[in-house]
Amino acid sequence: MNKLNLALLLGGISSEREVSLNSGDQVYEALDKEKYAITRYDPKTDLGKLVQDAPGIDVALIILHGPYGEDGTVQGFLELLDIPYQGSGVMGSAVAMNKVATKKMYELAGVPSPAYIVASRGDAIDPGEVEGRIGFPVVVKPAEAGSSVGMSIVKEKDMLKHAMEKAFEHGNTILLEAYIEGIELTAGVVGNETLQALPLIEILPNEEYAFFDYEAKYTPGKTEEICPARIDDTITEKAQTFAKMAHQALFCEGYSRTDMMLKGKDLYILETNTIPGMTATSLLPQAAQVGGMTFTALLDRLIELGIERHRNK
Repeated sequence: MNKLNLALLLGGISSEREVSLNSGDQVYEALDKEKYAITRYDPKTDLGKLVQDAPGIDVALIILHGPYGEDGTVQGFLELLDIPYQGSGVMGSAVAMNKVATKKMYELAGVPSPAYIVASRGDAIDPGEVEGRIGFPVVVKPAEAGSSVGMSIVKEKDMLKHAMEKAFEHGNTILLEAYIEGIELTAGVVGNETLQALPLIEILPNEEYAFFDYEAKYTPGKTEEICPARIDDTITEKAQTFAKMAHQALFCEGYSRTDMMLKGKDLYILETNTIPGMTATSLLPQAAQVGGMTFTALLDRLIELGIERHRNK
């Protein structure tokens, strides 16, 4: 069997570079070396080499997070080079990366999400107005960043300014969102035209963390993840339906992972990730494993879907 020449993109220049490098290393180890001849490319240093090698590349696997990796820029670059790749295209990647655009698309599709306020750098934000419109606590986060980078939970009005300044370190637009206290869930879907919902995962950060932040996500032992989640079948089905709706509303392709909160019997969708963490113990691979798909098999499936999408275009 002839091997596919696979370009593994990892690293990049975003604040999530180290996460990407770690994920990329584990993806490399999990890929079937009998199927793929793998070359690594770091967009920080290797874009010229990628262009030079493009005619001989059969497919790319993008293991990049944050701006310049998950936001449609690399996807557009690969489109110009005519290289198939896994996951969402330029539009889906760009829309899902921007939390303001995501909110608006959720609203149009009837996907429930927490109340919010958009703020741009230089806006005069009155804490009293925030309290009146969405209440405290409030979640403050950059409009375009992943892995909870720059995110804070603000319980008191006098802490709002500091949290906003922290979020503005990662962009000119931020989101102030009503804090939903409840059970944190995440739901993965895989597929192009036909979507397969994976088992739900329930996320239980260590009590020392106010939320599932960067440290809680990437420090071993800091978070308990239960799959399948300990919720009834009716809510499970509802959550999986919302994950599919979110995926379609944002023009995602191939796969995605949607994070949500369950308060009582009500679900609130937080965001959708087009390139979720891809270490063997990351949330999407965990859910796939419980659903009967090994990490290696999941990577094979994502590559197949990327090639299929490219062929159909």
